[in-house]
Amino acid sequence: MSAADDGADRSLGQLVATATAEMSALVHDEIALAKAEIRQDAKRAGIGSAAFVVAGALALFALPVLSFAAAYGIHNLGLGLAWSFLIVGGAFLIIAALLILIAMAKIKKIKKPEQSIASVKETAAVLQKAKPHPRAADEEHPALTSVTRSSV
Repeated sequence: MSAADDGADRSLGQLVATATAEMSALVHDEIALAKAEIRQDAKRAGIGSAAFVVAGALALFALPVLSFAAAYGIHNLGLGLAWSFLIVGGAFLIIAALLILIAMAKIKKIKKPEQSIASVKETAAVLQKAKPHPRAADEEHPALTSVTRSSV
């Protein structure tokens, strides 16, 4: 590292520009991390939503046709027609309930972006502890020792 790189020869404007650029890069990195975590959760939400849609489609389109076919099939085995329809309707409700449970399990796995939150909290803690560079006391500063002060 050269003497020019240690910050001693840089102006205040250059230091502020460097700090601003680094802060901007930090914010961009935080946003990228949050996007990556949210993308994973969005995929889980999509799978859960698709399971709900499949359950609804089964209930809406297939249920009447399959219900009649199954009920008449059970009726041909010797059971009464009403009992046959009740058995088939109960079976489809059980299948729909299982699909809803699968969908709920997928949706419950959605988490908040914990890494992003932890990183932002860490950055905020560091920035809160940042203090301006302390100035040397009057007695310690070589240029001020030769200056006499008036008592006015």
